[in-house]
Amino acid sequence: MILDKNFFKRINANLINAESVEVLGVSYDSRTVKKGDVFFALSGTRTDGKKYIEDALSKGAVAVVLEGATDPLEAPTIICVDATTLMAKLARCVYDYPDTQMTVIGVTGTNGKTTVTYLIESILNFNNIPSGVMGTINYRYPGKIVDAANTTPKSADIYKIMREMLNAGVKHIVMEVSSHALELGRVMGIEFDIAVFTNLTEEHLDFHGTMGNYFNAKSKLFTGLLGQGAQKGKKYAIINVDDTWGLKLSKINLNADILAYSVRTDVAYKAEDVKIVPTGTTFTLVNGDKHLDVSMRQIGLHNVYNALAAVAAVNASGVELEKCVAALETASGAPGRLEKVDTLGLGFEILVDYAHTEDALKNVISAIKRLKPKRIITVFGCGGDRDRKKRPLMGQAVVNGSDFVFVTSDNPRTEDPVKITLDIEVGIKRLGKNNYKVVTDRAQAIYEAVAMAERGDIILLAGKGHETYQIIGTHKHYFNDCETAFECVGRVKESRAPKQHQKEFNF
Repeated sequence: MILDKNFFKRINANLINAESVEVLGVSYDSRTVKKGDVFFALSGTRTDGKKYIEDALSKGAVAVVLEGATDPLEAPTIICVDATTLMAKLARCVYDYPDTQMTVIGVTGTNGKTTVTYLIESILNFNNIPSGVMGTINYRYPGKIVDAANTTPKSADIYKIMREMLNAGVKHIVMEVSSHALELGRVMGIEFDIAVFTNLTEEHLDFHGTMGNYFNAKSKLFTGLLGQGAQKGKKYAIINVDDTWGLKLSKINLNADILAYSVRTDVAYKAEDVKIVPTGTTFTLVNGDKHLDVSMRQIGLHNVYNALAAVAAVNASGVELEKCVAALETASGAPGRLEKVDTLGLGFEILVDYAHTEDALKNVISAIKRLKPKRIITVFGCGGDRDRKKRPLMGQAVVNGSDFVFVTSDNPRTEDPVKITLDIEVGIKRLGKNNYKVVTDRAQAIYEAVAMAERGDIILLAGKGHETYQIIGTHKHYFNDCETAFECVGRVKESRAPKQHQKEFNF
């Protein structure tokens, strides 16, 4: 695609040292630059992109983007005031507006985003609709899976992946849209067709400052649904109105059809007669005059909400409600969400879950209580370099809901793990609880929980879910809750096995 000076003027940038450039792609990382790319030399928290200009040019970059007043380069240079906005506009153009050629579903909220995207994907696949997903675990479409660096990548990556998906035959794309992405302009310019709001609870306040700011960031997905020059017609906002913030969102003029979901009030998608058993969940979905029986593998009331959100989104995209409901019976949940670990017949259960907020922990423990275990033994910690205010609240939620708790490390990052556990203990001590033990080494904490467990107990390993690492300092170290737990089960099973005594013979 040949782009001249006039084009860049229209998007508030100036091209110098060239009348035009032939652009094939957009990159902000010199390690990924390919011939024909425009390279954005961005200033980051750890390094400055200007250090890598020569490397990018040597790999075939046709121009370099610089933000603000700066010394000109000899190479073709694009000067702009706002590199984030320019990146979104340029990438959307270079990759030929892929968002206008597919159904785009965005899912936002504090908890449930990943599960909702997996359920939407399963419903679409069940109905033979090619789909792609961008989310916390990975970015995937038929024939390709890429590990996710961020829940929502930068705009250059999003538009590039969208184009790849479109070229592979994908018709629907579902994205987890984080509050950081909305605030930092990563989804700028994307024409969403359907936006889903799951809930809002205290999280990321180290970034947003207040719940009001956090809500305003999430709201951008909905207030911007029409975008600039929307081309695809009607828009839909799928909102959980049982959530206080969701109810507030539903009362804003969104320029979209609001499709509410609830388990309490009569709205467009309501769940009634909810029954939760160890093998799954059933309920009746009420939609106008329709009453449909729903059966799914996922357990817990929070997963009823997730199912309602997924069904409403796919139904809004044009799939018959009956076909959406039929798909739920075999729909896959997200990895690391109440994922079972084989306990080799020892008589207790181990469940691994990503719950890492106060609300998520309450939800998952509530779901486990419905299974009527003898005891709930929970292992959890809090991430380092993140909002400290939520740590005491998480500690209170866990000791209130569990019979015994092992307070341990999550991803301590550059914080001292002991100081993180002390923050958690502040909340526990306020309640006067003593049903816990601090074991900062996560592997050891998991082992002690497994060694403690008896027949009928359920162990919850919370906080890391699908993650296969721990971030200690600035480095990632391989760590997998499921694998570690299974190894501990083996050790405990061996220790509990009856010892074999050889018979003594007298000659």
